[in-house]
Order: sequence, then C-alpha cells, then structure tokens
Amino acid sequence: MSAQLIFDTAPLGSLIRYSNGEPRPPERFTRKLKAWNNDNGIGRLVERIAEEVRPTYRSPAGFCLHLGNYGSQGIIAIVMRRHYSVESALHFEIAQTPKPGMVRLLTSCVGRDELRFLAPDMASAQDWLAQNHYTGARFEVVSDPDPVVLPSSLGRAA
Repeated sequence: MSAQLIFDTAPLGSLIRYSNGEPRPPERFTRKLKAWNNDNGIGRLVERIAEEVRPTYRSPAGFCLHLGNYGSQGIIAIVMRRHYSVESALHFEIAQTPKPGMVRLLTSCVGRDELRFLAPDMASAQDWLAQNHYTGARFEVVSDPDPVVLPSSLGRAA
C-alpha cells in the first residue's frame, strides 16, 4: 500500500508495517543493517496530520507511527515516533487493526486526534488514565467493524 492509502484507510491504533522493499542484509554488515532497519519496521498509527498550505511553504498530509518506548525501572526516558508524508516512497501495509471492544484513549490538540493508549477493555483504559493524567482525554470504543472508509478509486465498499 502507499502512504496515502494508510492515511486514508487505516484506523488509529492499527499496527503498520513499513518497508523499502530491499532484502535484509547479513548481521556482519552493521552499517548496512542499521540503514535497512531505519526503513523497515513496524509501528502503531497514533496520529494523522492534515496538509498545511502557507504562503511560503506547503506541508503535505501525513501520519505518525509510535515505534516504542525506551527507559529503565518503569520510567520512560525516550518515546520513539516517526512521521511519514503521504508522498513517502516506502511500502506500507496494515499488519493488524484494533479488535472490536478495545478502547482508544484519545486527546485532541489543534483539531487533530492523537492516540495515547489502546486498551483491551474499558476498565484497563480507566486504570491507565488514572496513572497517566491527560487533560481532555476521551475514550472511544472500537466498534465492529471499525469504520474505515476506502477511497472510491478502489471500487470497494468498506
């Protein structure tokens, strides 16, 4: 899939696999392997960013993938996220979508939603929110089926 299709069709909380299409180099080639790992991986879709047009520049639409949290002893020191433009040349695919009954914990800023946590049920979501305070947080239960609108150019119904 293209980045544009991920932007248009993937629901928040989906696991997205991205790839440059090249085979994984052997372990002994550490620099090549590091470069390959930069363009190949998996992350959770946490945000969509609309196109922004200003008099002096244009910022294309895009999305943000959460790649992981790093820290020790229960303290998160670094949150790894990566932003992709809909014009990205990488190949994307939806590896997994949220299951019905799961709960998204969302916050809104500047008119766009951001996924803070994906819980298996409402009790887990409320427990997480009690430990991680976010102003203006709201819960959204994943419905069956999760409303995903495919572009009309595909000729399929959702």
